Amino acid sequence: MSIATPLMTAEQFLALPEDGMERELIRGELKERPMTVRNQYHAEVMAIVSQRLRNWLESLPAASGKVYAGDVGCILQRDPDLVVGIDVAYFSEHALSQASSATTLLEGAPVLAVEILSPSDTQENIVEKVDNYLSAGTALVWLIDPHFRTVTVYRADRTIETFDHTRTLTVEPHLPGFAVAVPKLFG
Repeated sequence: MSIATPLMTAEQFLALPEDGMERELIRGELKERPMTVRNQYHAEVMAIVSQRLRNWLESLPAASGKVYAGDVGCILQRDPDLVVGIDVAYFSEHALSQASSATTLLEGAPVLAVEILSPSDTQENIVEKVDNYLSAGTALVWLIDPHFRTVTVYRADRTIETFDHTRTLTVEPHLPGFAVAVPKLFG
């Protein structure tokens, strides 16, 4: 006979010690692994993507929302709680206005979640991340591969499109007017 483990809340998750473990709370269940050391390629792509998104946002006549980078802590959904760290995220002003002041984490689904592959990422881990983002209401997920220099775009309607070095990344209507040649994302 097995005993059901109670589901963890985001607040309990936040109370865990900083001890070098990388953690996510997936539908109330704690997932831990040793901290991933990001390499220079990951860091460079994160900086470039963040800057490109910020430039796009500032170019809009009525810019709304914010771009965050650096393992952005986010509560994607509640009950059971889903807490993740996102490499780069764009949140609309509407989503930000709905956020709770009860936590230091952003609350709700971003318009865009960007994950940059690291050498330690597994196929299973990536599929789970993309599925979690889309299931929680994220409109777009970019999976950026610094090795192959590609961007795979997953949309809420579950369509998938891969952009390589010959293409320009555009994602209408979610990021109106955003366009960047894929090679420019890789420094």
